[in-house]
Amino acid sequence: MDVEFTELHRLPDRELLHRVVGDGALGITSLARAFGLQLGDDTGYRNGSGHQLLLCARELMSRALAESIQCRPTLGQPREVQDFLRLKIGGLPYESFWVLFMDSQVRLIRAEELFRGTLTQTSVYPREIVKRALHFNAGSVILAHNHPSGISQPSRADEALTNAIKASLALVDVRVLDHIIVGDGESASMAALGLM
Repeated sequence: MDVEFTELHRLPDRELLHRVVGDGALGITSLARAFGLQLGDDTGYRNGSGHQLLLCARELMSRALAESIQCRPTLGQPREVQDFLRLKIGGLPYESFWVLFMDSQVRLIRAEELFRGTLTQTSVYPREIVKRALHFNAGSVILAHNHPSGISQPSRADEALTNAIKASLALVDVRVLDHIIVGDGESASMAALGLM
C-alpha cells in the first residue's frame, strides 16, 4: 500500500522502518533499538515501491533530526535545522510555510506546517502564528517556507512578510530568530544574509 509523501508523518515509526528494511536479517526490532525507537506490538506491514522506500527513509531521517534539535539549543546548530527543513519541505510542488516554536532555552518545542499554498504563493496570517506561539508558550520561533521554483533566494515579499511577523510576535515578547527559505537541495537563512 503506497502512501502519499504528505501523509508519511502520520505513520508510526514501526511501519516506516518496516517499509525501509523489511524483515531482513538485521530485523526491524534490532534496527528500531539502534535508533532508540519504541515499537508497539502491531505487525503485518509490507514494503512498497522503491520510491516509497525512499520517502519512508526521508521521513525517518526528518524525525531523527527533529529529535536531535529538540534536545539541544537550536541556535548552535543552524545546519541541522536547515537539513531538517530541506527534508520536510524541499521538493514539494506547492509552497509550505512552517514555524519552529522554541522554548526560552532555544530548544525545539514543536515544528508545524501552518499554511499551505500553491505553486507560487501561500497566504500567511501573522495572527495565527501569534496564537500558536502563545499556545506553546514559545520564547522564540524560526520561520521557514519553500520555493517550489527551486531558488532559495529570499524575495522582497519574503522580507516584508518576515518584518510583519516579527512586529506581531514582538507584541507578545516572542523573538523571530530566522526565516529559512528552502529551494532545490539548498536553503538560505535570512539571518545569515543580514535580512533580519
